[in-house]
Amino acid sequence: MSLRIVVTVKYVPDATGDRHFADDLTVDRDDVDGLLSELDEYAVEQALQISENSDDDAEVTVLTVGPEDAKDALRKALSMGADKAIHVEDDDLHGTDAIGTSLVLAKAIEKAGYDLVISGMASTDGTMGVVPALLAERLGVPQVTLLSEVSVEGGTIKGRRDGDAASEQLEASLPAVVSVTDQSGEARYPSFKGIMAAKKKPVEAWDLSDLDLEAEEVGLGGSYTVVDSVTERPARTAGTIVKDEGEGGKQLAEFLAGQKFI
Repeated sequence: MSLRIVVTVKYVPDATGDRHFADDLTVDRDDVDGLLSELDEYAVEQALQISENSDDDAEVTVLTVGPEDAKDALRKALSMGADKAIHVEDDDLHGTDAIGTSLVLAKAIEKAGYDLVISGMASTDGTMGVVPALLAERLGVPQVTLLSEVSVEGGTIKGRRDGDAASEQLEASLPAVVSVTDQSGEARYPSFKGIMAAKKKPVEAWDLSDLDLEAEEVGLGGSYTVVDSVTERPARTAGTIVKDEGEGGKQLAEFLAGQKFI
Protein backbone atom coordinates (compact mmCIF):
# COMPACT_ATOMS: atom_id res chain seq x y z
CA MET A 1 0.00 0.00 0.00
CA SER A 2 1.33 3.44 -0.92
CA LEU A 3 0.71 6.63 1.02
CA ARG A 4 0.06 9.43 -1.46
CA ILE A 5 0.90 12.84 0.00
CA VAL A 6 0.13 16.03 -1.91
CA VAL A 7 1.67 19.29 -0.68
CA THR A 8 0.14 22.53 -1.91
CA VAL A 9 2.75 25.27 -2.36
CA LYS A 10 2.70 28.82 -3.66
CA TYR A 11 5.13 30.97 -5.61
CA VAL A 12 5.04 34.39 -3.94
CA PRO A 13 6.78 37.76 -4.39
CA ASP A 14 9.89 38.15 -2.26
CA ALA A 15 8.81 40.05 0.85
CA THR A 16 12.12 41.93 0.85
CA GLY A 17 11.46 43.29 -2.65
CA ASP A 18 9.59 46.41 -3.74
CA ARG A 19 6.07 45.02 -4.08
CA HIS A 20 3.17 46.94 -5.57
CA PHE A 21 -0.11 46.47 -7.43
CA ALA A 22 -0.70 46.38 -11.17
CA ASP A 23 -3.32 48.45 -13.00
CA ASP A 24 -5.98 45.74 -12.51
CA LEU A 25 -5.33 45.85 -8.73
CA THR A 26 -3.69 42.44 -8.63
CA VAL A 27 -0.20 42.01 -7.22
CA ASP A 28 2.39 42.94 -9.84
CA ARG A 29 4.57 39.84 -9.99
CA ASP A 30 6.66 40.87 -12.99
CA ASP A 31 8.78 43.53 -11.30
CA VAL A 32 9.80 41.56 -8.22
CA ASP A 33 11.60 38.28 -7.69
CA GLY A 34 9.52 35.33 -6.53
CA LEU A 35 10.20 32.27 -4.40
CA LEU A 36 8.57 29.36 -2.61
CA SER A 37 6.45 30.75 0.22
CA GLU A 38 8.44 30.28 3.41
CA LEU A 39 5.40 28.97 5.29
CA ASP A 40 4.95 26.27 2.64
CA GLU A 41 8.48 25.01 3.30
CA TYR A 42 7.21 23.74 6.65
CA ALA A 43 4.49 21.77 4.85
CA VAL A 44 7.07 20.20 2.53
CA GLU A 45 9.26 19.33 5.51
CA GLN A 46 6.43 17.60 7.38
CA ALA A 47 5.43 15.67 4.26
CA LEU A 48 9.00 14.45 3.87
CA GLN A 49 9.21 13.43 7.52
CA ILE A 50 5.94 11.50 7.28
CA SER A 51 7.22 9.80 4.12
CA GLU A 52 10.53 8.89 5.75
CA ASN A 53 8.82 7.49 8.86
CA SER A 54 6.10 5.60 7.00
CA ASP A 55 6.02 1.81 7.11
CA ASP A 56 4.38 1.88 3.67
CA ASP A 57 5.78 3.18 0.43
CA ALA A 58 5.10 6.92 0.38
CA GLU A 59 5.17 9.40 -2.46
CA VAL A 60 5.30 13.18 -2.02
CA THR A 61 3.86 15.31 -4.81
CA VAL A 62 4.10 19.11 -4.70
CA LEU A 63 1.33 21.05 -6.42
CA THR A 64 1.17 24.71 -7.35
CA VAL A 65 -1.14 27.02 -9.29
CA GLY A 66 0.66 29.95 -10.87
CA PRO A 67 2.53 31.50 -13.80
CA GLU A 68 5.50 29.96 -15.59
CA ASP A 69 7.98 31.19 -12.99
CA ALA A 70 6.11 29.17 -10.33
CA LYS A 71 8.21 26.21 -11.49
CA ASP A 72 10.97 27.71 -9.33
CA ALA A 73 8.87 27.01 -6.23
CA LEU A 74 8.34 23.43 -7.37
CA ARG A 75 12.05 22.94 -8.02
CA LYS A 76 12.87 24.15 -4.52
CA ALA A 77 10.45 21.60 -3.03
CA LEU A 78 11.82 18.86 -5.29
CA SER A 79 15.37 19.72 -4.25
CA MET A 80 14.29 19.34 -0.62
CA GLY A 81 13.25 15.77 -1.40
CA ALA A 82 9.74 15.67 -2.90
CA ASP A 83 9.29 12.98 -5.56
CA LYS A 84 7.38 14.79 -8.30
CA ALA A 85 5.49 17.99 -9.04
CA ILE A 86 2.36 19.28 -10.76
CA HIS A 87 2.12 22.79 -12.17
CA VAL A 88 -1.31 24.17 -13.05
CA GLU A 89 -0.74 27.10 -15.41
CA ASP A 90 -3.29 28.94 -17.52
CA ASP A 91 -3.57 32.59 -18.55
CA ASP A 92 -7.22 32.58 -17.45
CA LEU A 93 -6.14 31.95 -13.84
CA HIS A 94 -4.82 35.51 -13.50
CA GLY A 95 -6.53 37.24 -10.58
CA THR A 96 -8.11 34.11 -9.10
CA ASP A 97 -9.06 34.59 -5.44
CA ALA A 98 -8.72 32.07 -2.59
CA ILE A 99 -12.08 30.45 -3.31
CA GLY A 100 -11.23 29.97 -6.97
CA THR A 101 -7.76 28.73 -6.09
CA SER A 102 -9.25 26.10 -3.80
CA LEU A 103 -11.43 24.91 -6.67
CA VAL A 104 -8.45 24.51 -9.00
CA LEU A 105 -6.37 22.80 -6.31
CA ALA A 106 -9.20 20.41 -5.42
CA LYS A 107 -9.66 19.40 -9.04
CA ALA A 108 -5.91 18.84 -9.44
CA ILE A 109 -5.66 16.86 -6.20
CA GLU A 110 -8.53 14.61 -7.24
CA LYS A 111 -6.92 14.06 -10.64
CA ALA A 112 -3.55 13.27 -9.08
CA GLY A 113 -4.94 10.96 -6.40
CA TYR A 114 -4.21 11.42 -2.70
CA ASP A 115 -4.46 10.10 0.83
CA LEU A 116 -3.17 13.18 2.63
CA VAL A 117 -2.99 16.85 1.65
CA ILE A 118 -0.60 19.11 3.57
CA SER A 119 -0.58 22.91 3.35
CA GLY A 120 1.21 25.74 5.08
CA MET A 121 -0.76 27.84 7.55
CA ALA A 122 -1.05 30.73 5.05
CA SER A 123 0.71 32.23 2.06
CA THR A 124 3.15 35.05 2.74
CA ASP A 125 1.51 37.33 0.18
CA GLY A 126 -2.25 36.96 0.70
CA THR A 127 -1.99 35.65 4.31
CA MET A 128 -5.66 34.57 4.29
CA GLY A 129 -5.09 31.07 5.67
CA VAL A 130 -8.46 29.76 4.43
CA VAL A 131 -7.43 27.51 1.53
CA PRO A 132 -6.90 24.31 3.62
CA ALA A 133 -10.41 24.54 5.02
CA LEU A 134 -11.88 25.31 1.60
CA LEU A 135 -9.97 22.35 0.17
CA ALA A 136 -11.30 19.97 2.79
CA GLU A 137 -14.86 21.12 2.08
CA ARG A 138 -14.47 20.69 -1.67
CA LEU A 139 -12.86 17.26 -1.29
CA GLY A 140 -15.38 16.16 1.34
CA VAL A 141 -12.72 15.01 3.82
CA PRO A 142 -11.77 15.95 7.42
CA GLN A 143 -9.54 18.93 8.11
CA VAL A 144 -7.01 19.16 10.93
CA THR A 145 -5.46 22.61 10.74
CA LEU A 146 -2.75 24.74 12.34
CA LEU A 147 -0.73 21.81 13.65
CA SER A 148 2.65 22.27 15.30
CA GLU A 149 3.20 18.52 15.40
CA VAL A 150 1.90 15.92 12.95
CA SER A 151 2.25 12.17 12.29
CA VAL A 152 0.49 9.35 10.47
CA GLU A 153 -0.26 6.06 12.17
CA GLY A 154 -1.95 3.50 9.99
CA GLY A 155 -4.93 5.22 8.40
CA THR A 156 -5.03 8.06 10.92
CA ILE A 157 -3.47 11.51 10.93
CA LYS A 158 -2.60 12.81 14.40
CA GLY A 159 -1.37 16.20 15.49
CA ARG A 160 -1.08 18.88 18.15
CA ARG A 161 -2.56 22.35 17.83
CA ASP A 162 -1.15 24.93 20.23
CA GLY A 163 -3.37 27.78 21.37
CA ASP A 164 -2.90 30.70 23.71
CA ALA A 165 -4.33 28.85 26.70
CA ALA A 166 -3.99 25.16 25.87
CA SER A 167 -2.82 22.55 23.38
CA GLU A 168 -5.22 20.18 21.65
CA GLN A 169 -4.47 16.64 20.48
CA LEU A 170 -6.37 16.03 17.26
CA GLU A 171 -6.80 13.14 14.86
CA ALA A 172 -8.75 12.25 11.75
CA SER A 173 -9.07 9.29 9.45
CA LEU A 174 -7.45 9.45 6.02
CA PRO A 175 -7.99 10.85 3.47
CA ALA A 176 -7.68 14.26 5.12
CA VAL A 177 -6.36 17.80 4.74
CA VAL A 178 -3.95 19.27 7.29
CA SER A 179 -2.10 22.54 7.63
CA VAL A 180 1.05 23.07 9.68
CA THR A 181 2.45 26.15 11.37
CA ASP A 182 5.95 27.59 11.40
CA GLN A 183 6.41 25.87 14.79
CA SER A 184 6.21 22.39 13.28
CA GLY A 185 9.95 22.08 12.71
CA GLU A 186 12.64 23.86 10.73
CA ALA A 187 12.61 23.04 7.03
CA ARG A 188 15.69 21.28 5.68
CA TYR A 189 18.10 23.08 3.39
CA PRO A 190 18.42 21.52 -0.08
CA SER A 191 21.73 19.72 -0.52
CA PHE A 192 23.78 19.92 -3.71
CA LYS A 193 22.80 16.33 -4.43
CA GLY A 194 19.14 17.22 -3.93
CA ILE A 195 19.40 20.22 -6.24
CA MET A 196 20.95 18.11 -8.99
CA ALA A 197 18.43 15.30 -8.50
CA ALA A 198 15.53 17.77 -8.73
CA LYS A 199 16.44 18.52 -12.34
CA LYS A 200 15.52 14.95 -13.31
CA LYS A 201 12.29 14.67 -11.34
CA PRO A 202 9.01 14.83 -13.28
CA VAL A 203 6.99 18.05 -13.41
CA GLU A 204 3.57 17.66 -15.01
CA ALA A 205 1.94 20.70 -16.61
CA TRP A 206 -1.86 20.98 -16.53
CA ASP A 207 -4.22 23.74 -17.65
CA LEU A 208 -7.91 24.39 -17.03
CA SER A 209 -9.03 21.98 -19.75
CA ASP A 210 -7.12 19.17 -18.04
CA LEU A 211 -9.19 19.83 -14.91
CA ASP A 212 -12.55 20.20 -16.72
CA LEU A 213 -12.80 23.83 -15.60
CA GLU A 214 -14.09 26.81 -17.57
CA ALA A 215 -12.39 30.21 -17.62
CA GLU A 216 -15.55 31.81 -16.15
CA GLU A 217 -15.09 29.80 -12.94
CA VAL A 218 -11.72 31.37 -12.11
CA GLY A 219 -9.73 34.56 -12.71
CA LEU A 220 -10.91 38.04 -11.87
CA GLY A 221 -14.29 37.40 -13.48
CA GLY A 222 -14.98 34.30 -11.40
CA SER A 223 -13.74 35.71 -8.09
CA TYR A 224 -16.06 36.05 -5.14
CA THR A 225 -13.90 38.82 -3.72
CA VAL A 226 -12.98 42.10 -5.41
CA VAL A 227 -10.29 44.68 -4.60
CA ASP A 228 -11.95 48.09 -4.86
CA SER A 229 -8.88 50.25 -4.34
CA VAL A 230 -5.33 50.24 -3.05
CA THR A 231 -3.16 52.88 -1.43
CA GLU A 232 0.60 52.76 -1.24
CA ARG A 233 2.10 52.64 2.20
CA PRO A 234 3.42 56.08 3.18
CA ALA A 235 7.18 56.49 3.04
CA ARG A 236 8.90 55.89 6.33
CA THR A 237 9.58 59.14 8.16
CA ALA A 238 12.54 59.95 10.35
CA GLY A 239 12.20 58.77 13.91
CA THR A 240 12.20 60.92 17.03
CA ILE A 241 15.59 61.25 18.71
CA VAL A 242 15.60 61.93 22.43
CA LYS A 243 18.87 63.46 23.62
CA ASP A 244 19.51 62.76 27.26
CA GLU A 245 20.70 65.99 28.85
CA GLY A 246 19.19 65.22 32.23
CA GLU A 247 15.57 65.09 31.08
CA GLY A 248 15.85 62.09 28.72
CA GLY A 249 13.75 59.77 30.85
CA LYS A 250 10.96 62.32 31.18
CA GLN A 251 10.96 63.06 27.44
CA LEU A 252 10.86 59.36 26.62
CA ALA A 253 7.93 58.81 29.00
CA GLU A 254 6.05 61.75 27.47
CA PHE A 255 6.66 60.39 23.96
CA LEU A 256 5.42 56.91 24.89
CA ALA A 257 2.39 58.36 26.63
CA GLY A 258 1.62 60.51 23.58
CA GLN A 259 1.65 57.38 21.41
CA LYS A 260 -0.55 55.62 24.02
CA PHE A 261 2.09 52.95 24.61
CA ILE A 262 1.92 53.64 28.34
